[in-house]
Amino acid sequence: MTEEELLKCVGKNIKKYRVQKGILQQDLAAICNMEIPNMSRIENGRTNPTLKTLLKISSSLGVEIVDLLKPECKEPEK
Repeated sequence: MTEEELLKCVGKNIKKYRVQKGILQQDLAAICNMEIPNMSRIENGRTNPTLKTLLKISSSLGVEIVDLLKPECKEPEK
C-alpha cells in the first residue's frame, strides 16, 4: 500500500465512523479544535495528519486510533 492509498484509507475510516455516529464534519472539526477545511483535507486523504491529530479524532469518535489506520477501508454507508 502506498502512502497516498493509506492516507485515503485513513480519511475514509474517519468519515465512516463520523457518519456512523451521526456527527457532521464541521462538528467533528469543532470538537477537535480544528478548522473545517483541515478536517476535509484529512477525510479526503489530501494531507498527512500528525499522530496527535489522529489521537484527537479517534478520541472524539470514541474509537481506537488503530481503527482509523486499518487498511481495509470502504465508503461509509448512507
